[in-house]
Amino acid sequence: MTARSKLMGKMAASLSGMATLVAVVLLQVADFTPLKRVRMQVFDAFQTASPRENSGGNKVAIVDIDEESIARLGQWPWPRTDLAALTDRLGQAGAKAVVFDIVFSEPDRTSPAAIAARYESMGLGKSLGEGFADLPSHDALLAESFAEVPVITGYFLDRTERGRDVEPKAGFTLHGSLPTKHVASYDGALLPLPQIETAAAGNGFVSLEGDSDGIVRRIPLVAIHRGTLVPALSLEALRVALGAGSPDLMASDGSGESSSAPGAAVAIRLDGRNIPVTEAGEMWMHYPEARARDMLPAWPIVTGEMADDLLARAVKGRIVFIGGSAAGLQDLVSTPLSARVAGVVVHAAAAEQILADDFLERPDWAIGLELVLVLLFGGMLAFLLPRLGAAKGALAAIVGIGTIIAGSWLAFTRVNYLLDPTYPVFAIAAIYAVQTVVVFYREERQRRYIHSAFDRYLAPEIVRQIAADPEKLELGGEERDMSVLMCDIRGFSRMSEQYSPKQVIDFLISFLTPMSDILLARRATLDKYIGDAVLAFWNAPLDDPDHHRNAACAALEMIAKVEELNRSMPDSEAAVWPGEVKIGIGINSGLCCVGNMGSRQRLSYSLIGDTVNMAARLEGLTKQYGVPIIVGSAMAERIQGSLAMLPLDRVRVVGREAPEDIYALCGDEEMRAQDQFRQLAVGQAAMLDAYRCRQWELAQTVLADAPGLYEAHGLGGVRDLFVQRIARLRENPPPDGWSGVFEATEK
Repeated sequence: MTARSKLMGKMAASLSGMATLVAVVLLQVADFTPLKRVRMQVFDAFQTASPRENSGGNKVAIVDIDEESIARLGQWPWPRTDLAALTDRLGQAGAKAVVFDIVFSEPDRTSPAAIAARYESMGLGKSLGEGFADLPSHDALLAESFAEVPVITGYFLDRTERGRDVEPKAGFTLHGSLPTKHVASYDGALLPLPQIETAAAGNGFVSLEGDSDGIVRRIPLVAIHRGTLVPALSLEALRVALGAGSPDLMASDGSGESSSAPGAAVAIRLDGRNIPVTEAGEMWMHYPEARARDMLPAWPIVTGEMADDLLARAVKGRIVFIGGSAAGLQDLVSTPLSARVAGVVVHAAAAEQILADDFLERPDWAIGLELVLVLLFGGMLAFLLPRLGAAKGALAAIVGIGTIIAGSWLAFTRVNYLLDPTYPVFAIAAIYAVQTVVVFYREERQRRYIHSAFDRYLAPEIVRQIAADPEKLELGGEERDMSVLMCDIRGFSRMSEQYSPKQVIDFLISFLTPMSDILLARRATLDKYIGDAVLAFWNAPLDDPDHHRNAACAALEMIAKVEELNRSMPDSEAAVWPGEVKIGIGINSGLCCVGNMGSRQRLSYSLIGDTVNMAARLEGLTKQYGVPIIVGSAMAERIQGSLAMLPLDRVRVVGREAPEDIYALCGDEEMRAQDQFRQLAVGQAAMLDAYRCRQWELAQTVLADAPGLYEAHGLGGVRDLFVQRIARLRENPPPDGWSGVFEATEK
């Protein structure tokens, strides 16, 4: 066999592998149904091997209407007086909220009026005695019990037009476009009776839909009913139990994820919790082991056989879900860990998962990564297998498959990512199978031929060296949601006049080194030093989901470090320290273009955009307002509720038409929790409202009543600024149409 024949054999094997790879890619793009099912089964296997630790189990309890409860209390539905008694006992035992996975859509047929009407139709009405029909209905009694305990009721959503409009107790706040493209929409609903729904503190839908194999792997947290966003039972239960406000739905065009198209859900925020969801508004479930949860049977609670102290130990301070596992209630579903389980268990597990902050995610980049793995591993194997031979090729395939499976498993167990190994593994297996046939019958025969002919022929070995082209850097960048920090030393020009150039450099080294250490520790990217100024940014090139908080905390630590240096450096002989050094910091967040920028001769990894310019303007405003840190409105929205912030003003900075609400970042969570700071924040907000409404007297009164609070938090300059500004405006009233926006004239 000639060298040409050998080369042709390798090319044929490589081409067959490439053809197989193309076929696998086409199947992946089409999401071939059998392989889609395999993917789901792989994810199920991961859950079976590593179920969620039931860290939220001590906050959730389940009251089960089981077979024994049906046997003891009678057939379902029970009189609603029994459910009222159940609600009352749970409330008295200290349940934080009572959640019914039951739809009270029809009147109780055992109510006195209903019984009286039935007997009257039979001509036996008089035998019931006078006044029987006037007794309160069981539905009214149940509603009364609901009014005494935080209760969340359920309802079914229906794709057919039926029933009245769903009126959420606390509607969603939508950030972006209504995600009608992916989130399930419904035209009808089976709702509780109006008097029961009105008495309840919350109302959420209980509808659960499994995948094509009937297994519930995701639970919808939001749906659309006649154009209105409505919450699921588990989400509504948490809202009521936590005393939270309206949940926020982050859509793809309102969440800073510019790579996503409008019309997809991204996350739900509730009480400071960020809940990742699929584009359809569904949360991937990470179920705990079934034996990790104890379910309380309903009958001993209703009958009173369970002692009060035992019931209190079981439910006090917990969210109590009530549902049925009895087969006759027809509320059984399948999960990756259980063939048949009560639907209420799924709702309870969803609430536990959110409370535990333990979420499974299938990131939006997962499909792209899986495609890259198919092309990378499949292409490498298709190219290398004809050259490695069967044995080494099998080892390479096993290593590749093991690497992919191990990576997927580690992603699941370490960071809760659902990365599908199915297509990369299938690509490797298919390419190996196809190429092995070709390689075995051609490459192995060629080897035998060479060995048999070696005694008679001396064939030269041909060695070809393949040089790989180096990667080339190209100009350009990408848009990302980023946080930007600009820091500058106040009065640096005046300082530098007092010292020699070397002393100035020594001082800058002494100052910039600890500042840079803080920024780097907080995962910042140092863009550049501009004399005494520092420009840093977060969330590029590495992703930082906490970049808003990291930027804010870095700024606070920098201020604290400068105060420490002011105390220690003047007594040190290590470097020049010009007395009391003060800095100003501006922080902003938003979309920036980041990447390799510059010229063809020299590149620099940097960023540009209005967000950067605004951060620089905010730093400049710190001088006018006499505060060390000012943040923009976008950044303030992301860190509000966690750090101590104070609204400062609404300004129009130089070079920007749109006004911006600015805030002073004053301290950490501990300061935010202090009563003095809360009083200051309330007073400052009231003063700004009065100021913008031209209520000068009221604004001055607020400022006059709280000088100590401003001084105690280092904000005396802010108070003095507004006292002077209000005095000027009283003497020279602003024109009609004045909106309270301050026009900044300096950068």
